[in-house]
Amino acid sequence: MAKQQTKDKPLAQNRKARHDYEILETFEAGLALKGTEIKSVRKGKMNIQDGYVSFRNGEAWLKQVHISPYEQGNIFNHDPLRDRKLLLHKRQIIQLHNEVKQNRYTVVPLKVYLVRGRAKVLIGLARGKNRYDKRHALKEQQAKRDIDRALKAR
Repeated sequence: MAKQQTKDKPLAQNRKARHDYEILETFEAGLALKGTEIKSVRKGKMNIQDGYVSFRNGEAWLKQVHISPYEQGNIFNHDPLRDRKLLLHKRQIIQLHNEVKQNRYTVVPLKVYLVRGRAKVLIGLARGKNRYDKRHALKEQQAKRDIDRALKAR
């Protein structure tokens, strides 16, 4: 039996999002995939670095996420950069859409993983960081590392 991926072991992760944005709230959404896309996702052949979520006709769409074509696929392979529908509850879509419109936040994908064979994406409601915020966060991380290193040496 094949080993199942879980939330602990993501298939794709967007580390840059945590650096560029302050994540205010996270949501788990299903990912509507077609044909051979799920096989590529299971192999981890996807890039969510430039991805974002947009809202159209009361639905949430994941844009600019690259899922490589499946190697053993044929003419049924899909466009790697096509828009993919996110499966969320209606109230979650309305809440996210209102936050994006009113407070000028953005919604970014943080990681992709499997739950019982289904592809899930963790999306985050995010506020962009300024350059000085990023520098401050890096200084805090470095100070924490130095403290941990000093305590370990004692």
